[in-house]
Amino acid sequence: MSTEAQPAVGHEQLPPEYFTEPAYPNKHADNAELRSKCPVHQVNHPIGAEAYVVMDYETVSGLFNDPRISKSVDNAPAWWQDLLKDSSPTLIRNMLTADAPRHTRLRKLVAQAFTPRKMQRLRPNIQATTDDLIDGFGPEVDLFEEFAMTLPLKVICEFLGVPFEDREKLHEWGLLLSGAPYATEEENARLKWASDSIEQYLKELLEARRADLGEDLVSTLIRAADEDGRITNDEIVSTMILLINAGHKTTAFTISNGMEALFANPDQLELLRNDPSLAPSAIEEFLRYQPPVYRGTLRLAAEDMELGGVHIGKESFVHLMISSANRDPKVFEDPDRLDITRTGNRHFSFGHGAHFCPGSPLSRIEAEIAFNTLLRRLPDIELAVPLKDLTWLYDNSVGRGVSHLPITYKTKLPR
Repeated sequence: MSTEAQPAVGHEQLPPEYFTEPAYPNKHADNAELRSKCPVHQVNHPIGAEAYVVMDYETVSGLFNDPRISKSVDNAPAWWQDLLKDSSPTLIRNMLTADAPRHTRLRKLVAQAFTPRKMQRLRPNIQATTDDLIDGFGPEVDLFEEFAMTLPLKVICEFLGVPFEDREKLHEWGLLLSGAPYATEEENARLKWASDSIEQYLKELLEARRADLGEDLVSTLIRAADEDGRITNDEIVSTMILLINAGHKTTAFTISNGMEALFANPDQLELLRNDPSLAPSAIEEFLRYQPPVYRGTLRLAAEDMELGGVHIGKESFVHLMISSANRDPKVFEDPDRLDITRTGNRHFSFGHGAHFCPGSPLSRIEAEIAFNTLLRRLPDIELAVPLKDLTWLYDNSVGRGVSHLPITYKTKLPR
């Protein structure tokens, strides 16, 4: 049952283009204006649904752990459930679309593979892959396609035991799946194709792996399925899709968005180049300043509720606007300034609470190695086009980032 939003001071109704057109996303001044008027605004996304954006840090923080907010597709309107189940059933079987206790069970199995200690063991391999990619650079490079996207995709494929030579189709399927569901039948037909294709691909991969189990995450999940039924085969497939997609796209945008921020702030670029020990704090600042995930993944009102004076009906979509909360001046001093020495950086770019991203240790290590190696080996790296000409991704997914980043350089130092 859906109810109309009640009047609230400063409450606005936003068009669906708020999420999908360049005129709306990444306009931090617009977000600041909306945030100052009211923490909650209605938005027509998904089109035809009752949905809301939540803009301020305090309200977003509370909603990450609010029991009235659900991650389960079962709490969505029936028409939307049917659309997603028809077009992409593989997407609704992993921990990202589950509440406790199912979420707890699935996350526990995955999290044991992403401990900081285990991720540190991957450093030599990540460093070698980073250097290999830079070795292959020509005089002009699309840093997004040839580096930011390729590095994390290769790392996650090796981590999961997925053939890297299949990266192009994995990336194509992943891009389609990350925007599900779509507004048109034609788009959802392509989504269904991508969903069926990657499901079949991974099921065949799992069957082959069963004959040669190792100590990797996928082998652990197979044992959990076969020996004591802690996870189903469908849940393994869905979890692998989640890890492949989230494991490369968000890190790719962390790198490309961070480089864009450095090019736009030459003083910070020089600071990081001269002091590589600043990389960890710089990465946290890149994540805050231009997050690779600009809004939270699926969240639904499990009951009628009120936020910021706005009535939100049961089954409403509740979009947590990470990019807005990350620049709330009540929490971050001078929030629109890039400061790679910023401390106490409590951004939400990896989520918060029970759904905090278990892959964050891997993403941070990849980003640290990527930035320090790029700036050391290409000491005169610069953009090959004006900042205003960079291409950003504006699709139906929660990701947002620079998707075409041409750079040039004169000097390439040895590895």
